[in-house]
Parts: sequence; structure tokens; C-alpha cells
Amino acid sequence: MTKNFLFTSESVTEGHPDKVCDQISDAILDEFLTKDPKARVAAETTVTTGLALVCGEITSNCYVDIPSVVRNTIKSIGYNGEEGGGFDYKTCAVLTSIDEQSTDIAGGVNKALETRSDNSDVSVDETLDIGAGDQGIMFGYACDETPELMPLPISLAHKLAYRLAEVRKHKLVDYLRPDGKSQVSVEYIDGKPKRIDTIVISTQHDPVVNGISDNQKIQEIIKEDIINLVIKPVFDNYDVKPDESTKYLINPSGRFVIGGPQGDAGLTGRKIIVDTYGGYARHGGGAFSGKDPTKVDRSAAYAARWVAKNIVKAGLAKKCEIELAYAIGKSKPVSILVDTFNTGKISDEELSKIVSETFDLRPAAIIKQFDLRNLPQKNGGKFYQKLAAYGHVGREDFIVPWEQTQMTEVLVEKANKFVNC
Repeated sequence: MTKNFLFTSESVTEGHPDKVCDQISDAILDEFLTKDPKARVAAETTVTTGLALVCGEITSNCYVDIPSVVRNTIKSIGYNGEEGGGFDYKTCAVLTSIDEQSTDIAGGVNKALETRSDNSDVSVDETLDIGAGDQGIMFGYACDETPELMPLPISLAHKLAYRLAEVRKHKLVDYLRPDGKSQVSVEYIDGKPKRIDTIVISTQHDPVVNGISDNQKIQEIIKEDIINLVIKPVFDNYDVKPDESTKYLINPSGRFVIGGPQGDAGLTGRKIIVDTYGGYARHGGGAFSGKDPTKVDRSAAYAARWVAKNIVKAGLAKKCEIELAYAIGKSKPVSILVDTFNTGKISDEELSKIVSETFDLRPAAIIKQFDLRNLPQKNGGKFYQKLAAYGHVGREDFIVPWEQTQMTEVLVEKANKFVNC
């Protein structure tokens, strides 16, 4: 990537149809894990006008009223008939098609296929000897552009979308509906974010605003309110701010009344870039929502973020990307790659060695490290659903285990040994 460039990231509110599906899938996961922490869950959701369909594979010794979970989730998002934009938690059809996890998959997950033969100093607790729930590659990333060590474009996009939802929920204006999107283009000079080039916000709204039905006047009202109530409060917390040349594109389509599942079908796992780093870092392709922690698409991606964030927080690099790869039924990663983009205090090869000996990246070790099975129960029955909108990484609005940086001192100590060699 050149040193001078524009980079753009987007986010969406919880009322976006794809995010509705992510939240339903994770609400189902929360409910099962609250009652049965060892439940195996792979819940997929799709929504469209008047319909929510949940399908997938779930193995548990507990019963969950899935239709009630679906309706309560839709209600909490704000879809309550005409007032919410046409989709209605009370009257939409809820269909389910659930099977158990394949015994072929379960056999490799329940106990890892390989026999441990190394002499590493990681735990030998037999309860950690389970295999990955699938093959695949996962990426984690961190950089020093923001306090939460996330790229600035996605950090801003998430904050704008979150604020847009807050304005609606707190009724600072009374015409907003649940669906919405944000997008921010940041200008980088010499590889560092320097100015805001373009801000795009699209928000669903009532057909009549403040008693006005003329659409041109409605859009003028919305633009003024969005700039004053959404954009300005968000940028109060950032050093890089809009300037006189920044372009504001508010509802650029000219009208946004029909939205949510009535305006567009939604599907779990269709916003994986929004869920992670806004395209600034690579992505392995696996979605998160609706999957229990044995699925490395989810748990290993969280672990990779944890490793990368600890490296940057420790001052060992200004930016860091971690790639992990797994084989189904195998407990240890088949490969670990560290890339600091030439910003590391020591070489990437040396950092890779430190990561391998410091972090236990077997699936069950990750589950134990972050207590992934018990997080819903410890958080009043809702944890993963809260992650399903506004990002699974970089969160500061509630405590997320993989955002903690308790490993920095260990990393610095081990890195110093390479420096002194």
C-alpha cells in the first residue's frame, strides 16, 4: 500500500437486515449456553418481509423456545410494525429447521485426533484435548491508530452507527427507524490518518417528519440532525476531525422509508468485514455469529486479535496481523504467521517463535482462557448478541476478554532476550 491514500470502512446498525440475523443467531447461542455451556450450536438465520427462518445444527440437553428468542430479539431491535418500519416481531412468521451436529464432526471435536508428543510448556490438562470444529484460516489485527488499537476508519464507522442507534432509542428525534449504515473515508499521509475526506450515513426514517411530508424538506431536516446529533458528538472524542473540505453524504439515495427485512432480505454472516477490521486487515472468510466456541472461525479469530493487540500494546510493533490455520479434528494450529509490516522491534520470525511458546492456541485452551462457554451466563444471559452489532473486536462499551492486554510484560521480557542476543 502506498503512503498517501484514502481508505474507507463501513458499519451498519442493529436494524440492518443482515445484523438482525446475526443478533438472532447469537441470541439463540446465548440462550443455549446459559442453560447448557457445553451445547454445540450452529444457528443460521434469514429474514425477509414477514418471515424469520432459523436453521442449522444444535446439540444440547436443554430445551430453548427458539421462536420466543427470535421475537424478543426482533422486538429489542425496534421492529414493531409500522412504527418500526413495516417488520413486526408480533406478526412475522417464525420457522425453524434444526438438526443435531453431525456425528462425524463431533467425533473429531470431542477429542483431538492427534496425540500430544511435544515438550511445550503449555497445559497438559486433558480437558483441553479437543479438536478444531472445522478447517480454516483466521486473522487477528491491531494497530496504534486509536486507543482501542483498531484502524481509524472502522472505529469511526462503528461509533457513528452506534450513535445513530442511540439517537433513535433515546428519542432525541422521533422519526428514525432501526435500519441504518455509516461509512467513513480517511485520508492517510505518510501512512498515518490525517483528515476525514467523506462521511456517508444512510438512516431509515418515517414518511412524515415533524409534520412535514415534502421529501426534500425532510432530507434537509435529517441532514442537519445527523450532523449535529450523530457526527459531531462522535468526533469530539477523536483527534482527526472533519474539516471544511469534508464531504457529508446523508441519505444520498434521497429517501429511506422502506428498510430492514421489509426492504431487503438478511442473512447471518454476511457482514464479516463489518464484524472485524473494516477491510483494513485480511479476513479468513468465516463468520462468527450463531457458532459455539468450538468453531475456530469464531474462537481462533478472537484469539488472533488478542495476540495481535498484546503485541502492539507491548510496543513491539505499530501494527500486527496474526494468521492462524486449523485442520478439523486437530487441536494445534497447523500454522502461525506474524506480520508486523516492517514496524516490529524484532523480526517477524522471532515474534512468531515468541507467540508459539507464549500463547496456547488449541481450541479448548482458547475457550478456557476467555471462558467462552460461560460468558452468557455471567452476563445476564446476553453476551454474544451484544457482539453481533458494532464489531466483535475493538469493543470498549463492555468487557470483552480478548480485548485485554495482560500478556504485554511477558512478551516484552521474551522479546528483550532476542534484542540482547
